Amino acid sequence: VGEQQELSCPRAMIAVRCLAALLLAVPCAALSVGNSLSLRAPAAASLLATRSPSPVLSSERIQPPAVQPTRHGLELTSSFPPAAIRAARAVPRRSAIAPRSQRVVMAIEKPISVGVVGVTGAVGKEIIEVLGERGVPMSEIRLFASKRSAGKTMSTTLGDKTIEEFTLEEARKCDVVFLAVSGDFAEEWAEKLSAEGGPLVIDNSSAFRYDPRVALVVPEINAEAARRSKMRLIANPNCTTAIALMSLAPLHKLFTIKKCIMSTYQAASGAGAPGMDELQEGVRAMSAGEKVENEVFAHPLPFNVIPHIDKFLDDKYTKEERKVTWETRKILDVPDMPVSCTCVRIPTLRAHAEAITIETEKPIDLAAALAALEAAPGVVVVDDPANNLYPMPLTATSKYDVEVGRIRANDVFGDKGLDLFVCGDQLLRGAALNAVLIAEAVM
Repeated sequence: VGEQQELSCPRAMIAVRCLAALLLAVPCAALSVGNSLSLRAPAAASLLATRSPSPVLSSERIQPPAVQPTRHGLELTSSFPPAAIRAARAVPRRSAIAPRSQRVVMAIEKPISVGVVGVTGAVGKEIIEVLGERGVPMSEIRLFASKRSAGKTMSTTLGDKTIEEFTLEEARKCDVVFLAVSGDFAEEWAEKLSAEGGPLVIDNSSAFRYDPRVALVVPEINAEAARRSKMRLIANPNCTTAIALMSLAPLHKLFTIKKCIMSTYQAASGAGAPGMDELQEGVRAMSAGEKVENEVFAHPLPFNVIPHIDKFLDDKYTKEERKVTWETRKILDVPDMPVSCTCVRIPTLRAHAEAITIETEKPIDLAAALAALEAAPGVVVVDDPANNLYPMPLTATSKYDVEVGRIRANDVFGDKGLDLFVCGDQLLRGAALNAVLIAEAVM
């Protein structure tokens, strides 16, 4: 890949098969290589039966794969049965293991007026979908974007709506405004939106996460911080942090975490729709023996891993890695907790995975740790190595719950150490779902 070598036909097919296995993490992501290849794998049939593909991944050149279990794993075919595609899209999203996402119910008593700013981006689209799936009572939903997108229509639970160009005056008429925008945009408008008499503003950017005036919230962990806040502005955490803390918070409550070491394996969608597009186009180019271009990522991502997410800081950590440190401390309310993180971009479309090691103040009882994780809302334990069951992007994609598994004593820290592996859909748990749950907790 690095030398941009021409691929012979057999090598090209090997490449397609390898990356196809990775991209099965997104059930609607079939690659149009040659004669519209579709993918078959043993786990994929049950996966499609439990989740509908996200609209952010739907396009003319990406169609849900026709899937049938085979004894030999991945099989390439050239058909896309329309009935299977329609059935997959018709099934509402739910947990693939159990419908546990509904365990967190923070009902809003009366219909509210909702505004979503940045509706053409990956997170904005997911927020609209989650609002409908969770049945948030809405008197109206207003869709805001740039002047370029104004006038287009989008489907919502209240029917097709026309996108409006964002203005402060119109957005302040809503009861709740979700910001799925850049940090620069949030810095300019968030406080003006939430000023006296304005709506509750939930910001998905990093602009206010470290502001001591602004609550940084994962509702299952610290919803009270949002309710106590004097500001009508609430920050949504970084997706990597939110996924990790879903499993770490119950363990911290039980054993008190002393130190945390984490390595993350982050999907292309962490860089938004452009990141996903670049990965898919790179796969197509590589399979055709063409040069792979990269603009979103520092290096070509297909068949590669890149230990570089966000900019490097003076201490040689990246900003993404430091976000995990800073936000973990703030959400768990442990300002001096040592947290070290290495963030790696991998060639999957969706769902981040994280290998986590903790050292605790108290000795860890494995049975008690497992029970705490099983009881935690928004967490599902997938830990049956004898049957090859553990967290994976394939099973975590489009799921509300964060998967936790590979739970075991850590040999370095002895009876005060624990290793675990978590996987969660960063567009949901790390963004859209978390934002909607914040609104439910506060309104």
